[in-house]
Amino acid sequence: MPKFAANISLLFTELPYLDRFQAAAEAGFQAVEILFPYEPAAKETRRALLANGLDLVLINAPPPNYTGGEPGYAAVPGGEARFQSDIRRVMRYADVLKPGLIHIMSGYCAGPDALKTMVENLKWAADFAPKQHFTIEPLNPVSQPNYFLNDYYLAAKVLALVDRPNIGLQYDSFHAHMIHGDALDVWHRFHHIVTHAQIGAAPDRSEPGRGPTDFAALFEAFDEMGYSGWVSAEYTPSTAQTFNSLDWVEF
Repeated sequence: MPKFAANISLLFTELPYLDRFQAAAEAGFQAVEILFPYEPAAKETRRALLANGLDLVLINAPPPNYTGGEPGYAAVPGGEARFQSDIRRVMRYADVLKPGLIHIMSGYCAGPDALKTMVENLKWAADFAPKQHFTIEPLNPVSQPNYFLNDYYLAAKVLALVDRPNIGLQYDSFHAHMIHGDALDVWHRFHHIVTHAQIGAAPDRSEPGRGPTDFAALFEAFDEMGYSGWVSAEYTPSTAQTFNSLDWVEF
């Protein structure tokens, strides 16, 4: 059985942010991920992690643009200086929070210049922080229209061009199904480059056990193919209380 983490940006949101760490630990999780942990003081988040014996699996980059800009631009031509500035800022948070992974978002654009820009930016990030591990994740065009990284084959191409040992693929069963129609098949095709996995049911991104994906088969495939990383529950519970949506999980 995989080892499960809780995405507390989506789970336990019936509670204040700092209370979600204890709730996740009490539910049985030993690790969490946080999409954008930049508004609270990093030391507060770190204390909550330590107090509840939790590892921090992953955070997203770049930090939100509070002036209203789009979230992510690793592939956006002309944004290289801003990308480097924000990666430096993210790494200051990472020095305190110590996330296992940082997900770098591609942004909203298209074309060969976008591909070239993303490859060069990822090379820069990997070389700037060689001890930090990063991921990239395809997001589906229904949830994220015009997002550059919108296909697993494209993600594999980007990673091959980047060719850095500290950047890998972030698999998400919800996005995989929405993009390619079969989350299990996507896992079989791309598992060899996956360094982080997330789960949620298509088409509404609710808890595993709903929708068309056979999660029991998916969990078995994680084990059979030797995946030893975290599998993060990244979904919007269909229940008012997150705990009541956890029937799928086994620790």
